[in-house]
Amino acid sequence: MTYTGDVQVGGPADVRELPGLTIAKLAVGPFDNNAYLLRCTETGEELLIDAAAEADRLLALTADGPLKWIVTTHQHGDHWQALEQVAKVTGAATIAHPLDAAPLPITPDRTVSHGDTITFGNVSLEVIHLRGHTPGSIALLYGTHLFTGDSLFPGGVGNTQKDPARFDQLYTDVVERLFDRLPDETWVYPGHGKDTSLGAERPSLPEWKARGW
Repeated sequence: MTYTGDVQVGGPADVRELPGLTIAKLAVGPFDNNAYLLRCTETGEELLIDAAAEADRLLALTADGPLKWIVTTHQHGDHWQALEQVAKVTGAATIAHPLDAAPLPITPDRTVSHGDTITFGNVSLEVIHLRGHTPGSIALLYGTHLFTGDSLFPGGVGNTQKDPARFDQLYTDVVERLFDRLPDETWVYPGHGKDTSLGAERPSLPEWKARGW
């Protein structure tokens, strides 16, 4: 089956096989969040990005385990409703940026900053701090595969509540830390909705800057 990234709440995960890594994308309700299970194909160790909701479905997704880490991309409650339960059942350690750690239901076992590395099995992810949607929003990069939380979507950057300073910060970080550095073929896995690529979005950057959201 060809991976598309098009998933529906209540539907099956869409699975992508990469050299050394399997990515499973699952949509969970009630806010149509995306959760991503990354599995090292050589060791079987797993990492979950955003235990957003529907703990039972997330636990079923991680059943082949062991689940080593749960990474929360940012502090908004729709991204961590299942965090405490999934961590408790699996014994996985939790990760977040320190600026977004306080609102989470459990204290992160590890905090990460821009440029840090998260490793599970033989897989390493780079942490990219993208300020603006929240103070401690992070993206995770594996080669040309980029998990952006709510900082970058098809059609624009994340919501900054019409705050010009926050928008300028997020737009600047997204341009300098993503578009100026990574190639067009970089695949974007966002916190809600469909996937995209940097190449598909790059022509729209001037429009985003002009409209201010």
